[in-house]
Amino acid sequence: MTSQTVEKPRSKGLPKGVRFSLILLALAGQLAWGVENQFFNTFLYDRITPNPQAVSLMVAITAVVSTVTAITMGTMSDRTRSKWGKRKPYIFLGYIFWGIFTALFPAAALFQPVALGVFIAILFDSLMSFAGATASDAALNAYVADVTTPENRGKVTGSMEIMTWVSYLIVYGGAGFIIKAFDYPAFFYGIGGLVLLIGILATPRLKEEPALDKPQGNYWSQIAETFNIKFLRSHRDLFLVLICLSLFMVAFNVFFPYIIIYLQHYLKLELLQSSLVLAVTILIGGIALAYPIGVIVDRVGRRPIAIAAVITECIGLILFSFAKSIPFVIITCILWLAGYTTWVVSMRTWTKDLFPEDKRGQFAGWYIFFNIALSMIPGPLLGGWIANTYGIPTVIDGKPGMIPTPLIFQVAAGMVLFTLIPLLLIKKNPKQEIVAPDNLPE
Repeated sequence: MTSQTVEKPRSKGLPKGVRFSLILLALAGQLAWGVENQFFNTFLYDRITPNPQAVSLMVAITAVVSTVTAITMGTMSDRTRSKWGKRKPYIFLGYIFWGIFTALFPAAALFQPVALGVFIAILFDSLMSFAGATASDAALNAYVADVTTPENRGKVTGSMEIMTWVSYLIVYGGAGFIIKAFDYPAFFYGIGGLVLLIGILATPRLKEEPALDKPQGNYWSQIAETFNIKFLRSHRDLFLVLICLSLFMVAFNVFFPYIIIYLQHYLKLELLQSSLVLAVTILIGGIALAYPIGVIVDRVGRRPIAIAAVITECIGLILFSFAKSIPFVIITCILWLAGYTTWVVSMRTWTKDLFPEDKRGQFAGWYIFFNIALSMIPGPLLGGWIANTYGIPTVIDGKPGMIPTPLIFQVAAGMVLFTLIPLLLIKKNPKQEIVAPDNLPE
């Protein structure tokens, strides 16, 4: 097998019901992940124990759970043969349990002593992460690769990426007001119920033919084959793209966890001003650009757009590090976020092009490993070290601290350029055999 996937006949355009369902599922999934990433941690700190180590432990454990789940359950979906298809059962059941465990999370505060409450919180978060990684990271991403072609994959990816930024606006813009008005349990019940409801209503509208061909080998041999030297060589471009993912996201995570701290404490923006900066940035750099970028990725190609994204990100971060006035801060924020959005759309599209056709679920999991797991630890740690070593000493609420300086963005800008090394090693305009497409069932 070569590193380029031979595409089977599929539709140039997806049925409207499928497209709409994918957008709804993307929105529900990103809302759930946004709540888990931000407000599960906040709830644990506020209602169970104000111990940052408990939060760190929960984040670390659930990151491992999500990554391992995406790989193992994605592989299982590759090998599933049922009359409902091989991805839909995992999407359907995954979204149901995703919603249930999101709604159950605040019940952890009922358990005493505190150590038991922390254990239950981590357990519920792990179960929620297992369901979410199965449904979205593994099965849904593999499904998108299954039903799209290189001609429309960028547009579909761009459409779904819009929902990421819409969910950010909802979670980071409105969640605080909802929690203040109705408290945490009602907020988690609402999000969990929405995820469950969308999963039940949207998944049946996905079109998937039953997979009839018997998978080769067994489950463990399919996973083990990934580490075979012959397999690695035959999929050279795919693994170079995955390395690109890690390099870019390590650089991105050097500064991104500290962006609000920087806006409020270094630039001295009021809460309303920093919220305005983030809202305008997301609306333009994320929501408005995601779909047009997907169209361009389909027309121009993945590699040149990815290179342009790296350069844009570097320039945007450098300029942002010198920004002081609110208009210039907004413009430069939009620039680096546009670079990030362009990168995400192009690379999510490109990796789906290169996924081995019989291992798309498994490699949807490896995408998470390279894009998330390998970047979420070194990036923030390096950013924190830079902030503590070269930051500005301060006292906040009577406690000593450090304010990150523009250096954190300048270092990230330099690091992101390393992504160009594996990018330039990938073949220019790799040819991909595309068979004349049939139509998906309406």
